[in-house]
Amino acid sequence: MTDLIEVKTTDLTGAALDWVVAQVEVVPVAIAAPHYGTDWRVYKPDFGGKYSPSTDWAIGGPLIEKYKVLLTPPTDMVHRNFGSFDKRNGWYESGHWGSTIFGKERKHRRTAFQHPDSPLIVAMRAIVQFELGDTVQVPKELLQ
Repeated sequence: MTDLIEVKTTDLTGAALDWVVAQVEVVPVAIAAPHYGTDWRVYKPDFGGKYSPSTDWAIGGPLIEKYKVLLTPPTDMVHRNFGSFDKRNGWYESGHWGSTIFGKERKHRRTAFQHPDSPLIVAMRAIVQFELGDTVQVPKELLQ
C-alpha cells in the first residue's frame, strides 16, 4: 500500500468501501493484488478470509444492526413535486435502496444514501459517512 487518495463517500464501492469500513470498525485488514483474474481484495490476515461487508451479509448484517441503519426498498413510496400545477405530482416508487442513520448523542446528524441494486452498499456508505464524513482517504490501488 503506497498512496492514499481522497474519495467522496458517495463514490465508494467494492474493495475501497470494504477497506474504509474496516478502518471504521478497527478490523485489521490487508489488501491483496489481483491474480488469477481477481480484482484487488481486502482480507483479514489472521484467518485469510475476504473482508467484504458491502457484499457479504454475514459481515455487513451485524453492522447494520450495530449502527441501527434504516433500510428502505426500491418499492418504498416517495412524493415527487414537479411544480405547483403539474399533473405528475404525487407518490411514486423510489426505485432505489435507501439507507438512513439518525445521529448519536455526540453527533446529531442524519445520513442517507441511495443505490439501485444493493442494500449492503448503501448501508456501508451510511456507516462510513456517519463515522468519517463526506470524504475519506483510500489506498489508490483499491480504486483501479
